[in-house]
Amino acid sequence: MFGISFALRGLFFTLLTCLPMTSWASAGSGEMLDLTATNYGIIALIIFVIAYILVIGEEFLHLRKSKPVMVAAGIIWALVGFAYASHGDHETASIALRHNLLEYAELMLFLLAAMTYINTLDERNMFAALRAWLISSGFSLRTIFWLTGLLAFVISPIADNLTTALLMAAVAIAVGAGNIKFISIACINIVVAANAGGAFSPFGDITTLMVWQKGIVQFQEFFALVIPSIVNWVIPAIIMSFAVPKGAPQALKEEVHVKKGGFVVLGLFLVTIMMAVSSHNFLHLPPVLGMMTGLGLLKLYGYRIKQFEKNSSEATYGPEVASLTLETDAENLLRLYKPRNKPFDIFVSLKRVEWDTLMFFYGVILCVGGLGTIGYLAMLSESMYVGLGPTWANILVGILSAIVDNIPVMFAVLTMNPDMSHGQWLLVTLTAGVGGSMLSIGSAAGVALMGQARGMYTFFSHLKWTWAIALGYAASIWVHFLVNGGSI
Repeated sequence: MFGISFALRGLFFTLLTCLPMTSWASAGSGEMLDLTATNYGIIALIIFVIAYILVIGEEFLHLRKSKPVMVAAGIIWALVGFAYASHGDHETASIALRHNLLEYAELMLFLLAAMTYINTLDERNMFAALRAWLISSGFSLRTIFWLTGLLAFVISPIADNLTTALLMAAVAIAVGAGNIKFISIACINIVVAANAGGAFSPFGDITTLMVWQKGIVQFQEFFALVIPSIVNWVIPAIIMSFAVPKGAPQALKEEVHVKKGGFVVLGLFLVTIMMAVSSHNFLHLPPVLGMMTGLGLLKLYGYRIKQFEKNSSEATYGPEVASLTLETDAENLLRLYKPRNKPFDIFVSLKRVEWDTLMFFYGVILCVGGLGTIGYLAMLSESMYVGLGPTWANILVGILSAIVDNIPVMFAVLTMNPDMSHGQWLLVTLTAGVGGSMLSIGSAAGVALMGQARGMYTFFSHLKWTWAIALGYAASIWVHFLVNGGSI
């Protein structure tokens, strides 16, 4: 390991010392340079590849995926800055970086609001109540297979595919009770359904959110992908359903009560979504404005919940306990006032946001943006969208999403901004959203479920059904051309 590290550092510094001898594209101040054939560009590409290899190996290395891409982003933009400064241009790199930072800021704040709502709904036991109802119902394994898939498809357009997949997988694991064959195939079905459901909604997946925020596809236009998304899930689900074990496990007795304000929070979330859509469609403002306003409403309502629960705890434990704080009397607070009884705090929901994921997006967006500034995305656009044509290029995007990750792939496409028809933009939205289902590592939902159902849902158990998922992938593309052919 030390030898490899030393060799890589040696390669980096050797190339770095050769930089002044690099030939430059002719460009004046403020013009974009083609740095793809320079040592700056080559080193940046090597750094990105190394970082993404570490991201792919997260499960084995136990290294958070945000760490390598954040470091890579800093190095890549430093190389871009050196390149332009050496050419006497001290503005272009800065302008390009600020543009990428603005795109990330809009995405991060949007996701921050959405994740806080999801965490609050979870804290109010909304998801736990749904899970308890399913595992207490006494349904057969085949019925649970279809129900978890259907609910994953229906919930993911609102909640997001990762949260939905984790919720439904918890049901499958509880009902399966050690039945590895059922749990494995149910998890595959859930991943496919959650990704397919997220493909026709800006709130269902990061890729669709990026397309919507970019203004390329309007909110209502995403629903043109509903039928292709259904086909994408239903075809492999029908094929896999024949392998679901027969029988009905004994119903588990579990009763969960939704905490006060749970349904109000759900209503506020729907209002927030409407505000985000309205600010984008009617006011022509970034949708993040509506989301952050909705987060403010949630914080105001959270204050009411907190006051109610604080008054309830005062009635239960006495005013001397309710008045304690960690700052004034931590020892007595922890002794008398257990954490599970603490009043609602919206900042706990904020703290539980997937910060590693948000920082990963920062790294990815800046890495891809840096490579785009160097000129690699223009080169890629020329070879894919001109060489292959938009249809085959967009189909290839979906396949790449299964191997790499749909977020950097889609951001690269948006940065390239190829000249395509509206139907082709819908096609790449579909393929980037559902293509990751072909492999367990191709989507956040699949990676998360491998951890949740460790030893039962694995890369190879998913690979066994890749052919059926690929059949659904191909069929969804065919149906898209059939249904939305007029816009292609």
